[in-house]
Amino acid sequence: MAQKVKHKLVLDPPGKRILLHACCAPCSSAIVECLVNQGFRPVIFYSNSNIFPEDEYLRRRNECIRYAEENGLEIVEDSYDHSAWQCISRGLENEPEKGLRCTECFRYRLERAASYASKNGFDVLTTTLASSRWKNLEQVNSAGEFACSLFPGVNWWNMNWRKGGLQDRRNEIIREHSFYNQLYCGCEFSLGDGGKEPI
Repeated sequence: MAQKVKHKLVLDPPGKRILLHACCAPCSSAIVECLVNQGFRPVIFYSNSNIFPEDEYLRRRNECIRYAEENGLEIVEDSYDHSAWQCISRGLENEPEKGLRCTECFRYRLERAASYASKNGFDVLTTTLASSRWKNLEQVNSAGEFACSLFPGVNWWNMNWRKGGLQDRRNEIIREHSFYNQLYCGCEFSLGDGGKEPI
């Protein structure tokens, strides 16, 4: 269960039923704790067909499942289809991190999340991608807004999950739970960049 840690953020989601797209347990950790401590019960949606190889995908997924279960939250796993993800990245293999390949990747994953939200009665979508200081927040929000625009009734929550001490709390939770903390974003192209630091 989430500890009763006092967070500086006061959450005001644009709806009642929250679907939280999760990229990994480290990025999810302080967000989940903050939501639960303020009385919200998000459903976690694990949709990350970008991750390569599949063993890496499974390792990150299992950590997300472990943390969701510890907090008594439902977690939904999207289908893993790396070949479909490769289709949206074709021609963008040499793009730098935070370039056009990342834009298409975020759109792909968040569109799948928005579709699930629409079909299952969720009116709010947000993502843990907005917690990593190695991601371009404007790029993440633009992808989320695009995804939700395709599904009327699903509101994009452009929450900056780096604020209010959540970055420091995230690092504490990673240590407390001995989370596997990956060294590259996920796809084979980010792996080729050498994965400079934990995301």
